[in-house]
Amino acid sequence: MMIDFEREVEERVASYTDEKELKKAANDFMIASTLPKYSYNFSWLSRPIIQYPQDILAMQEIIWKVKPDLIIETGIAHGGSLIFSASMLAQLDMCDAIENGEVFDPKISKRKVLGIDIDIRSHNRRAIEAHPMSSRISMLEGSSIDESIIGQVREIAKAYSKVLVFLDSNHTHDHVLAELEAYAGLTSVGSYCVVFDTIVEDLPTGVLSSDRPWGKGNNPKTAVWDFLSRNSMFSIDQFIQNKLLITVSPDGYLYRTR
Repeated sequence: MMIDFEREVEERVASYTDEKELKKAANDFMIASTLPKYSYNFSWLSRPIIQYPQDILAMQEIIWKVKPDLIIETGIAHGGSLIFSASMLAQLDMCDAIENGEVFDPKISKRKVLGIDIDIRSHNRRAIEAHPMSSRISMLEGSSIDESIIGQVREIAKAYSKVLVFLDSNHTHDHVLAELEAYAGLTSVGSYCVVFDTIVEDLPTGVLSSDRPWGKGNNPKTAVWDFLSRNSMFSIDQFIQNKLLITVSPDGYLYRTR
């Protein structure tokens, strides 16, 4: 039955290619919801996550599919994404224990989340460290493209076999490209490097706040295109964005093929 369901999903998503009104409605919603900061309305286990619900669900599907033992995230903010990732890893551990007939101990896990941010504000750090999911989370403070930080992340990643990467910090072309060059290679074959806010390239002028250094022609999507033009290890998973319709990451779900 599951195979039948998956086939039906694939057929539905494929049919969306010709659904001009549906695609226009999704695009109109993305434009209309950006300035009002719609994505700031949601939390995960009490911490603000600052993501669209559709992308949160896609991240859940990816984590279940990949079953990573390390998730690397650039950009921490309030910590909601770290808590989300940690809770998903806890569920993977619980499912493993059930399937193996073992007793699930939530405090014992080799699966970890590593968050990196140039400025981890003290109140956010305290809230993350006080959260029940904190035992699965490590944080590094510093620029994600600083050589010392990159070195620490690469050293940590050596201990893990299945690595998933989320890039969601500074959204300028140069910064995201530097992050891709630093961390995409840590992504395991069959896993993903997800680049958030590629939608910036597609938004009309004036939709984004004027105090941001990124915009059309200088954003995560242009960095992805630049990176992929010189790297054949990844391909854009078009199925995910076509299924979501509403996503901040068009062309940003990068699947490592080899």
